[in-house]
Amino acid sequence: MTALLSVEGLGISFGGLKAVNDVSFTVQPREITSVIGPNGAGKTTLFNMISGVYQPGSGRVVLGGEDVTGMAPHLLARRGMSRTFQNLQIFQSMTVLENAIAGYHLQERGPVLADLFNLPSSRRRAAAAQAGARELLARVGLDRAAEREAGNLSYGALKRLEIARALALSPKILLLDEPAAGCNAVETEEIDHLIAEVAKSGVAILLVEHDMKMVMRISNHIVVLDHGEKIAEGDPASVSRNPAVIAAYLGTDAGTEAAHADG
Repeated sequence: MTALLSVEGLGISFGGLKAVNDVSFTVQPREITSVIGPNGAGKTTLFNMISGVYQPGSGRVVLGGEDVTGMAPHLLARRGMSRTFQNLQIFQSMTVLENAIAGYHLQERGPVLADLFNLPSSRRRAAAAQAGARELLARVGLDRAAEREAGNLSYGALKRLEIARALALSPKILLLDEPAAGCNAVETEEIDHLIAEVAKSGVAILLVEHDMKMVMRISNHIVVLDHGEKIAEGDPASVSRNPAVIAAYLGTDAGTEAAHADG
């Protein structure tokens, strides 16, 4: 199978210190690939290089066969890469529906005059965006909250709203940076099911997440970082048993628990 995303020898330094060093892996279509590691391992920095927030100091990123290294996020979005962040990027004072519609703005590249004079073509685009946004809200279980102010939603619901907005770009690959952080057990399970459903629909997922039970349960492939370097990769069962992973991140008890959860 041809990889949808190839990360090849990525590295970056800050102030002479290597934050990420020579990291390589691939992401396959329809699969969930998770990047794990202790705090400070370089996971978010790696995401920032892949998604065009940081310019890599070395290596390259290939998306769908095209070298997209250092390409701006909005250009990557048009090539099929969408991303969420650790910190919520939600417009709290807007409605849930308006937040979802905002995700369509990158796709709306109609003539300025059509929008200025509210021409039929502009109204058609607006109607299509609203219809698409309502479908996405139903997909993430927020259709009944469409007219509510986003700031009144629970934290888990806001996380699902952010995923809905990222899906508005019709991505081929979705990068999720700690989507379950701060969520309770019920909210985490809802996000767990949503991520699995998105992958099943054909969207590849690249995930950073600290909830190891969730990672082990939904991932097809796991990449492990420690001090900016890849120390292991493989399926959940093999990673959970890897001594280097247990020593660096999971801890003996957690490693045993993860292995049992996979079995």
